[in-house]
Amino acid sequence: MVPNFSYGDLKIFSGRAHPALAREICAYLQIPLGQLTLYNFSDGENYCQIDENVRGADVFIVQPTSSPVNDHVMELLILLDAFRRSSASRITAVMPYFGYSRQDKKDKPRVPIAAKLMADLLTASGADRILTMDLHAAQIQGFFDIPVDHLFAAPVLLDAIRKMELEDLVIVSPDVGGVARARAIGKRLGASLAIIDKRRTGKNETEVLNVVGDVEGKDVLILDDIIDTAGTMVQAEAALREQGARRTYAAAVHPVLSGPAIERIESSQLQSLLVTNTVSVEAALARCARIRPLSIAPILGEAIQRIHDGTSVSSLFV
Repeated sequence: MVPNFSYGDLKIFSGRAHPALAREICAYLQIPLGQLTLYNFSDGENYCQIDENVRGADVFIVQPTSSPVNDHVMELLILLDAFRRSSASRITAVMPYFGYSRQDKKDKPRVPIAAKLMADLLTASGADRILTMDLHAAQIQGFFDIPVDHLFAAPVLLDAIRKMELEDLVIVSPDVGGVARARAIGKRLGASLAIIDKRRTGKNETEVLNVVGDVEGKDVLILDDIIDTAGTMVQAEAALREQGARRTYAAAVHPVLSGPAIERIESSQLQSLLVTNTVSVEAALARCARIRPLSIAPILGEAIQRIHDGTSVSSLFV
């Protein structure tokens, strides 16, 4: 296949949200990480300067909008503007974790659709393309008027779960919205499916009402896209044990792990928690030995190369 160099040289840059992931991607692609100067003024304002020529280049900016969310969002917007004004030929925002994705609809009176606002801000700031992973709601792709490449961490999770060699495995969706994801993973593993029936009782608070499916005497793995405060996950784990589950495991794509998440995981009876590095997990690993990190850098690196070459990204998941 002859590469498509119509957008110029491939260059990858990183904001301050997750430079370790950007370095892994560059190692996979065997190219150097682009040079930036990034710092904050004393009042908190972000400053950036591109320290190399990017005129006519095909630029990819790696910046998951993880905690502190608003700081990383603003830094990404400023970076996009800097590259646009520096005459890059194409600018792709690589957002493995898309912040504000849980605010994707107007489910209460007088609330914003913040995910749509994010789409508008990114486009207005100069993004020509978005590369993201496991969006909380797939319809967010439709909020953009620019191309969105939506990747999935399923191949990485599947490989890790297979290596665990669990017996009589049941994949558990912690809510109705995650059933399709759990069913797809379960089908590839030859595992059965269970669903947690829950209701939201307040901000970051849920109540488990019932377990739908047979888990008695079986190994169960709770599969979610985002683990934030871990309230849903540990409640689901407790409910599964009450229903006779033999051993409990969990997996999540985006380990936000805010507030009391680590303490809740440590106090639970989860055997292990598989997470990907769509956001930085170094601090969490230092506090919780049950967390097992998995790298999505090869998937992102391969997708970036294919976007640059003008070849199919969707064939990664066939």
